Amino acid sequence: MCGRYSLSSTKLTLKQRFELSRQGEFDPRFNIAPTQAAAVIRQAEDGTRMLKAMRWGLVPQWAKDASSAAKLINARADSLADKPSFRGALRSQRCLVPMDGWFEWKREGKSKRPYYIHAADLRPFAVAGLWEQWLNPAHELVETFTVITVDAAPVLAGIHDRMPAVLQPESWSTWLDPRPLAPADLLPLLEPCDAAWPAFHEVGPEVGTVSIDRPGLILPFGGQGSLF
Repeated sequence: MCGRYSLSSTKLTLKQRFELSRQGEFDPRFNIAPTQAAAVIRQAEDGTRMLKAMRWGLVPQWAKDASSAAKLINARADSLADKPSFRGALRSQRCLVPMDGWFEWKREGKSKRPYYIHAADLRPFAVAGLWEQWLNPAHELVETFTVITVDAAPVLAGIHDRMPAVLQPESWSTWLDPRPLAPADLLPLLEPCDAAWPAFHEVGPEVGTVSIDRPGLILPFGGQGSLF
């Protein structure tokens, strides 16, 4: 599962890392939560990549209302080709969800302890996502997205049994291709990360509060030390 994540890299870093041609204005975020607007990367038909805001929580085009959004923040890779909520978007509406890291809660008895998981080299990375357009009752076009998850890599399985599907850079172009592609061409790209890729540490409980969004949330528990 992925229920919270951060994206605070500079515009220049994101432009260079993901070879962006267009990007809107985005504030640094350290506690992005479901149903909030967040930045995703899509590819235009001319092949250029753009960073734009969408709401986290997929609302399928055919939905009668937006009640599904909170339930569809994640999509399991092993059911994408079968579930009506995802199979259309898998075919031709794929996106990258840029992150600096995500939060996961490790259950210990009756309590849960939050951890921050990120790339060991501290570079922003791309998670596989799907996007949709939905016309609300006011006839406004609402664009939403979901984060695809896979079984956790063994190095992370002690924290949680699921993780976001982190895509290798060489897979970005295929995943972003707006042309219709078959599941057989796409699903092999969705694998747990390599054991050497992640680093992680425990963080403070404040990340569980949606209204708190500050740099200290990603620091080791107690505020001791720095990631940078």
